[in-house]
Amino acid sequence: MIKKLVVFSGAGMSAESGIDTFRGNNGLWETHRVEDVASPEGWGRDPELVTRFYNERRKKIIETLPNEAHMLIKKLEEWYAVTVITQNIDDLHERAGSLDVVHLHGNIRYAKSSGPNQERAYYPIDGWALSDADCCPEGYRLRPHVVWFGEPVPMIEAAIDIIMSADVVIIIGTSLRVYPAAGLINYIPNTAKTYCIDPNSETFQLPNGFELISKTAVEGMELVFEKLTSSTVP
Repeated sequence: MIKKLVVFSGAGMSAESGIDTFRGNNGLWETHRVEDVASPEGWGRDPELVTRFYNERRKKIIETLPNEAHMLIKKLEEWYAVTVITQNIDDLHERAGSLDVVHLHGNIRYAKSSGPNQERAYYPIDGWALSDADCCPEGYRLRPHVVWFGEPVPMIEAAIDIIMSADVVIIIGTSLRVYPAAGLINYIPNTAKTYCIDPNSETFQLPNGFELISKTAVEGMELVFEKLTSSTVP
């Protein structure tokens, strides 16, 4: 039976494609207040500011290409049933060809209603710009399909179910500081083979059994790809 491999990716995954991270040195939170651009209250105060912020992010993402780590994850589908659970709001995993991607924090290439029943429908954005003229069928202005601070994470239960059935788990490019997403590591089966790829992986508080790979996403994925596709059992 084909083994189930789950990749849990974070901002460090996309950083090597040139997408700014939100945390860390020179991260977006150093130049923008979280309360202003990543909260329902910020949207309520100034939807124009929030829309401009995510329009800029969307334009950058559209101009960016998947990196080799994204491509290697896609290539693992030749050996495994691969599901990607990502905290990233970009679509680089999809553009690399990954067939099964779960976005915990939304997908910036889509919009949703700012009114009630926000999760009922998502609307693809044509190009990079969302404007005040873009509305849902009920007439509410469209907002970015992004989970903001203080909002529930609609896909977290689905992600828990996915990771609970994994045979192999790769954690890559995430600081494991954002909850409830970081709590997914607590649902990994004891029988799963686990890898953590991050330059700071040795400082993480992880369950026993993780193979720590203190490298960038691309360098780390090259190593893990070789391990998982060799003739030996991973």
